Amino acid sequence: MADQEPSGASARARPPERSLVRRLTALNLTVLAATLLLTLGLIAGLSWLGARERQAQAAEQAAQLLAHGLAAMLVFEDRAAAAAELAAFARRAELLELQLLDARGRLFARWPAEGATPAVVPAWTGRVIEGGEIQVHAPVLQQGEAVGHLLLRESLAGLEQGLLRLAALTGVLALLAIVLAARVLRAVQRRALAPIVELAALAEQVAHDHDYRRRAPVRRADEVGRLSERFNEMLSRIEAAQQGLNQRLRQEQAAGQQLQQLAHHDSLTGLPNRLAFERELAELMDRSLQRDELMALVFIDLDNFKLVNDGHGHEAGDSVLREVARRMGAVLRGHDRLCRLGGDEFALLLPQLPDAAAAEALAQRLIAAVREPLWVAGALMPVGATLGLAFCPGDADTPAALLARADAAMYAAKRAGKNCFRRAGHA
Repeated sequence: MADQEPSGASARARPPERSLVRRLTALNLTVLAATLLLTLGLIAGLSWLGARERQAQAAEQAAQLLAHGLAAMLVFEDRAAAAAELAAFARRAELLELQLLDARGRLFARWPAEGATPAVVPAWTGRVIEGGEIQVHAPVLQQGEAVGHLLLRESLAGLEQGLLRLAALTGVLALLAIVLAARVLRAVQRRALAPIVELAALAEQVAHDHDYRRRAPVRRADEVGRLSERFNEMLSRIEAAQQGLNQRLRQEQAAGQQLQQLAHHDSLTGLPNRLAFERELAELMDRSLQRDELMALVFIDLDNFKLVNDGHGHEAGDSVLREVARRMGAVLRGHDRLCRLGGDEFALLLPQLPDAAAAEALAQRLIAAVREPLWVAGALMPVGATLGLAFCPGDADTPAALLARADAAMYAAKRAGKNCFRRAGHA
């Protein structure tokens, strides 16, 4: 059987909000964004530490050079020259304060001239970083002897602002990269997951219309391709099982219909049997009594049938029964019901009669039809029909009573000479 692919409309349909493509895209973007932000954070932190260390080293080296130049001014106590030297050095943008102390720790010169912190010789030499500042203590040496102290303070605000601007620019670029990555990831994953999406759409279609002839396309020999192959094998098995089940159901339905036919119909004449007759008699009488409609039951017994069986055999008798059933059925109305009760006995149900005369006229036609010459294997069969009629409502209001009245009327007709009919109560 030719494979069938999912319809184009379903295959191209937009995936649902909680589709696999969306969830994988969101998951990948979350991992990507977290990794990118963590990497940028580490780079920013390391950059900050590195830049701060470089500025501190530069400040320390500058302080040492300045201290070397100020040694002679301290020795000769040239405050004006020292102040001028500090002012010249103050061109550094990050510089906050310069203090030059003599060997006893007394302030010798400073920049700026006003608002400086009190002069205190720290117990450490070198540099420290605290409170967003770099502090440097450089001893002033003259021929290896300390003649003073140089204190320097620099701000890290400029470095922080530069790093913040860089971080903001990097963040914008990272956001653009994430947006671009989202589009690329969505397109890539949609393409990569297209076989799974098609397989899911096919499963939905099969579940909806129960058409197991459909097949999933196998695009690549990978895990998804093998999954599609196994899915197609499953559909093939279900299709075969469904066909077998349908065939068994048809067979069982046909067998059930055959059993129904056998249970309610006479196998020789094909007419409804006694079981069907009793059910329909009860139904027709209920309707007749409820609607006040006239109906009749005609009890039919064939005349001389025993002579046919004894003189010509049971096969001839079966042929007679079939022909009599055919003849009687030919003169009935469309909704009349002729039944074979067994042997040579028949019953006829006549619903919705306009009057009793219509039933009597039909009884005459039945007798005439049966009395027509009937030949079997070249021999004339001496059969006739004797009928008994009973009406509802009027003669009886239960099936058993109506059947008894019709049977009694038939025996009255037998006594009257056969090949005739009698009505219940008119024998």
